[in-house]
Amino acid sequence: MPEGGFGIYLHWPFCQAKCPYCDFNSHVVASVDDDVWATAFEAELDRMAGLTGDRILNSVFFGGGTPSLMAVTTVDRIMNRIARHWRFANDLEVTLEANPTSIEADRFAGFRTAGVNRVSVGVQALDDADLKALGRLHSVEEALTAVDVARSTFDRVSFDLIYGRQHQTVDGWRDELQRALSFDPDHLSLYQLTIEDGTAFGERFKRGMLRGLPDEDLGADLWDVTQALCQTSGLPAYEVSNHAKPGQESRHNMIYWSSGDWAGLGPGAHGRLTRDGQRYETIGAKAPSAWLERVQKTGTGDVMTTALSNDEVLSERVLMGLRMRDGIDMPEDWISKKRNKIKELVEMDLLFSIGPKVQVTETGRPVLNAVIQELLTD
Repeated sequence: MPEGGFGIYLHWPFCQAKCPYCDFNSHVVASVDDDVWATAFEAELDRMAGLTGDRILNSVFFGGGTPSLMAVTTVDRIMNRIARHWRFANDLEVTLEANPTSIEADRFAGFRTAGVNRVSVGVQALDDADLKALGRLHSVEEALTAVDVARSTFDRVSFDLIYGRQHQTVDGWRDELQRALSFDPDHLSLYQLTIEDGTAFGERFKRGMLRGLPDEDLGADLWDVTQALCQTSGLPAYEVSNHAKPGQESRHNMIYWSSGDWAGLGPGAHGRLTRDGQRYETIGAKAPSAWLERVQKTGTGDVMTTALSNDEVLSERVLMGLRMRDGIDMPEDWISKKRNKIKELVEMDLLFSIGPKVQVTETGRPVLNAVIQELLTD
């Protein structure tokens, strides 16, 4: 089995509103029948247990969408069904993503009782005007209250911030990040704003209506401030966009980056499973109604199961693994095949390589995508 461990990802596709920068599979609906969805997830977990066999489970991740909108009973039913099928690691991590507007103390206490032991709060900004521009429904005050509620309920709490926002300055971001760090977080996910096709921001950008975005130089300065402040505050980057105190890294995300296995359940969810030495990619039907109908009528929410070639497996290992500060080990034949490319990147101080180890340097991390593209190009 893969050394990266085994996890379960469950996608809850519903939100209160669609953020203009978001290209995730999220949908705004008038109402959700939690009982129907809980039953569908239970059926999918039963099916997945037949595919994975007896494995030790390292993590469960409720993503979305806004999983904190789920009924506590739904999370409880899902966790009970998971416990029926898999053995839990002693340090099982169960994460639930939450938006500040959907955080309530009673609901969080219920999630904790159901088995959730880590929460990731989508704060996104500590500036009310920028929160409004990002389409968020909460204020800074509500966000900070939500973080307090989460920290009083769960042992492990992370929160997200987006930088590289419109009209943002280096000094402004430094002050904002210092404020976030003053709360002594265990884990921060810090993402540079990207403009994705198919989003509201993407359409505005095409029409020249998204002004004040940082140029390349300002973006680099914002990155540098982020790395320096987090490092000195005891939250070094263990991955390109994720910072944590030692031991507080996201175990679930480490499964992705370390080429582990995970069962992807829910609308649009992707999974990777290894059976009899063959690694497979699975993809769920994207539309919530289509996924639900497939589960109910055909016994599977997946629309695709693909056997990955050895080259595809290695390419994914590079694509995901080099995001980690510690890098990855690669097979000897791959190292030999890429020797000239590796040598060139090492000479440019973008890559470190010794034996099977391949690791992006501090110089290379801000241009990681270009380094990966160079390694993956024949």
